[in-house]
Amino acid sequence: MPVFPSYPLNASPLHKRLRKNPALFGVPFLLIIVGASFALEPFARVRYDLQDQKISQVSQEEALGLQKNRKKFDIREEYFKLSQESTDNWEQKRVPRPKGLPEWGVPPTEPSSAAGKPTNA
Repeated sequence: MPVFPSYPLNASPLHKRLRKNPALFGVPFLLIIVGASFALEPFARVRYDLQDQKISQVSQEEALGLQKNRKKFDIREEYFKLSQESTDNWEQKRVPRPKGLPEWGVPPTEPSSAAGKPTNA
């Protein structure tokens, strides 16, 4: 069965021209998109510059305030602090076993006699 072409009866001249040259629609569209990205770039730069100024102000304030009375860190001092803590303040407590369970847990089950015997083929 033949395929019928889809030509409109009363096509506008613009429709005919776009059908012959699809770049007449695509190229201006791409130019608008690329141009808009270049036009909006200064607004994005202002946003990031303001954010960078806020971060640099906070870091300068932290540097001025925290470096004055900071204690020097020594790993040996921390080790001795931890080793001097008393480890004798604990008490061993048994966990209660469920009823019917032996004190040392459940004994292992015996392997079945069929598993231990070799089979003769």
